[in-house]
Amino acid sequence: MKALRFIGVKRPLEMQEIPIPEIGERDILVKVKAAGICHSDAHYRAGISPVRPVPLTLGHEVAGVVEKIGGQVTSINVGDRVALHYNISCGDCYHCATGNDQFCEKVLMLGHYTNGGYAEYISVPARNAIHLPDEIPFEQGATLMCASATAFHALRKSRLKGGERVAIFGVGGLGQSAVQLAKAFGALEVYAVDINEDKLNLAKQYGAIPINSKKVDAAAEIKKLTHGKGVDVAVEMIGLQQTMKQAVQVAGVLGRVVIVGLSNAPLEIDTYNELIGSEVELIGSNDHHLQELPLLVEMARKKVLDTSRIVTKTVPLDADSVNHVLDELEKFSGDVRTVIVPASN
Repeated sequence: MKALRFIGVKRPLEMQEIPIPEIGERDILVKVKAAGICHSDAHYRAGISPVRPVPLTLGHEVAGVVEKIGGQVTSINVGDRVALHYNISCGDCYHCATGNDQFCEKVLMLGHYTNGGYAEYISVPARNAIHLPDEIPFEQGATLMCASATAFHALRKSRLKGGERVAIFGVGGLGQSAVQLAKAFGALEVYAVDINEDKLNLAKQYGAIPINSKKVDAAAEIKKLTHGKGVDVAVEMIGLQQTMKQAVQVAGVLGRVVIVGLSNAPLEIDTYNELIGSEVELIGSNDHHLQELPLLVEMARKKVLDTSRIVTKTVPLDADSVNHVLDELEKFSGDVRTVIVPASN
């Protein structure tokens, strides 16, 4: 089968022919119908987050059709439409038992530490398959597994309550979901911060107050719009020093700042004026939980979460096309979400 592989840091992904993966008794083989291109994939290629082993098939936002099931699989049938939870965990350790499977002692993330979905087929444990309703296209189902799921988990970590104010820094694939989910959680106001007018216009359509940080100081603007009070929750989804700093600066009294964006740069904080004085909490949010995904998919099915405008572009399973998308992501430009649709589909 064809697979688009990571072959080294700062090197273009390379198309290779590799065997269709075998499956175990509790596994399923999925024909990939859609694989989202995430900003994390650009970080992997750039060396910000290590990939192993090398070479490795990237792609952790995956949806498709079940082609084959293992002998002990009872919850999934051949022909089922599925989206895939990207963390393969043991199910038995302390973290799995407490519902924090992203910290499993043996966890393997698709497209990061084990072969992912930039390929024609992928095999995963059956427990990683989430049934995808007919109402949700494969392209949208794939993005639910990371962009939307990561936003959902981050907002749950923030303990957002009805009537609170929220600022979302970065309204790409994750941020557009975060805007909608914050509104669904009862946010009174949602401020969307970005430098891309098209993304800001889409966030506005989803009910956000857009702030173009190319034109204004985002932190100062949010403080002005909130009459100096700041926001209750700030979520940073870009991974830049500037936006992480601004997220801290806009937090009001008892505010919660959730850092989602990947970065290898340090975050500097004025510990008294920005943290202790107002009892601001700084929260890291890593991935999401398997148990969160069925509810998220149901929210998408019922259009509480609209994913129809999140996927703004599709490309074939082609090295030049995908490398170009990753180039654009490294420059923080490009579409809201681009999804690979293999030609064999």
